[in-house]
Amino acid sequence: MNGVELFLLGRTLMKIGEDALPEPPGGSGRYPGSARNVLIAAGDIAFHPGTTVGEIAARTGLPQSQISTAVARLKEAGAVTTALDPDDRRRTLIRPVGRPSARVAEVRSTDVHDALAAALGGEPDPAHLAEVTAALDVLARHLLSPDVPPQD
Repeated sequence: MNGVELFLLGRTLMKIGEDALPEPPGGSGRYPGSARNVLIAAGDIAFHPGTTVGEIAARTGLPQSQISTAVARLKEAGAVTTALDPDDRRRTLIRPVGRPSARVAEVRSTDVHDALAAALGGEPDPAHLAEVTAALDVLARHLLSPDVPPQD
């Protein structure tokens, strides 16, 4: 595998992950922006509690408008809280909540089986699906660490 193939695989995996996520309350048409931006913002906030929209935008490379929309969705879902910075009342600080809301719990518990099966052609051989699922489990075990923020 070369760098281009790895990059394209990553994009494919992101698409499968997005397809696996449950619809937000009121449907996806109610919310501008993508689930991808919401997840990127949520991950950044988890690793940088007490951050601002501008700081998230700088770290992630996403436009401030998209981060603002993502933060609004996270706030509505009960995943983050916002408060004025006591040292600079022009800034709003964003923090993850201590206990996940029902929506956050729903998203985190989403199973990828159906989305992965669809990506493999609809009704793949169960052994093939199990092999791909096991490979993803190995990658997750080795590449995802709760102590290290995702690479930008």
